[in-house]
Amino acid sequence: MLRSAAALRRAGGARRSLARLKGAGSCRRTAVTVASRTLGLSEDQLAFQEMADDFGQEQLAPHAEEWDEHKIFPKDVLREAAALGFGGIFVDPEHGGTGLQRLDGVVIFEALARGCTATTSYLTIHNMCGWMIDTFGNDEQKARWLPDLCTMERFTSYCLTEPNSGSDAASLRTTAVRDGDDFVLNGSKAFISGASQTDLLLVMARTGEQEDGASGVTCFAVDAETPGLSYGAQERKMGWNCQPTAAVIMEDCRVPAANMLGEEGQGFKLAMAGLDGGRLSIGSCSIGAAQASFEKAVEHLKDRKQFGKPLAANQALQFKLADMAAQLHTGRSIVRQAAAAMDENHPDKTPLCAMAKRVSTDAGFEVCNDALQLFGGYGYLADYGVERNLRDVRVMQILEGTNEIMRTILARDILPRD
Repeated sequence: MLRSAAALRRAGGARRSLARLKGAGSCRRTAVTVASRTLGLSEDQLAFQEMADDFGQEQLAPHAEEWDEHKIFPKDVLREAAALGFGGIFVDPEHGGTGLQRLDGVVIFEALARGCTATTSYLTIHNMCGWMIDTFGNDEQKARWLPDLCTMERFTSYCLTEPNSGSDAASLRTTAVRDGDDFVLNGSKAFISGASQTDLLLVMARTGEQEDGASGVTCFAVDAETPGLSYGAQERKMGWNCQPTAAVIMEDCRVPAANMLGEEGQGFKLAMAGLDGGRLSIGSCSIGAAQASFEKAVEHLKDRKQFGKPLAANQALQFKLADMAAQLHTGRSIVRQAAAAMDENHPDKTPLCAMAKRVSTDAGFEVCNDALQLFGGYGYLADYGVERNLRDVRVMQILEGTNEIMRTILARDILPRD
């Protein structure tokens, strides 16, 4: 049971072998060194990766198909992940977190996502919320919320998107009106991961006028049991079926002013700061799913024979694997570089995170799609897990800012306004 950065780092000296999973849906390491996930990692990071690999392959992968089919949100398994320190990866150990850096985090999330990318994706959102509280909360807020979030005794949701404000997030219309020692919230949020199953919601609401745009937004931590807070019907989705997604509805929802995170009017900046890291985490999940699909495709081409020889002997398919390996390496490398930029607080960290998210999630989807094609008709079946990976990574080109918005962020950096 490793619950601190120090304990995780001590594991660096005890390297252990990964269990090789059996069965058609299993995922195992291959000898393809050009697609290596270990390149450039420190001994500590190799230990983190191996621990996450073990957990992903032993606790996530065997159940991923069932969770997807029956729409099971595996809270108990997520709490087991939290017991290893994965519930508060970026939170200060003083409040129960692991206290790791962004580069450590992307290595961990990629490894976990090889087992189940949808479950890992929720875990990244939970970690983003914990980081926001640890970074922008006051001492009382940190002591009140973080210990239970780090153990995942309590779960979190991030609530920014609204029915009429997606990419134009600063135009949100949920209001928070001061009334004595409280704020009264009215409005709704859309596509909220974990909604109806989480305990604490970070809600961006407008305390200023509509014309104030981003400067009129404030962040509130809202308890899920608050009177006036309710949920819409569960969304029927292409993927991410193991985590609930629904609208969050607030009708005269009274929230103590003490639950304001950061300063009034600073909520949009907090939300965007959270998304910088969130984009890297989602990119890592996409690469993790693509890596799993790639590994399965390699084994399939070795085993499957057509026209009297293994498919792997076909040069056209060899070239396809080469392209997939290049995409994986490119996506992984750019995510890790952007994570390093966040760790050193580089002035270009925001556009680098946008670039990494765009490249990695596009690459992840393309590799998963190519892997399905290499499987032929078998890839279309649920038994092999490739079609599930494809469904789960598709949304990553949309959430945490669409890839079109990522291009907008980059263009603004390249061509700054006068």
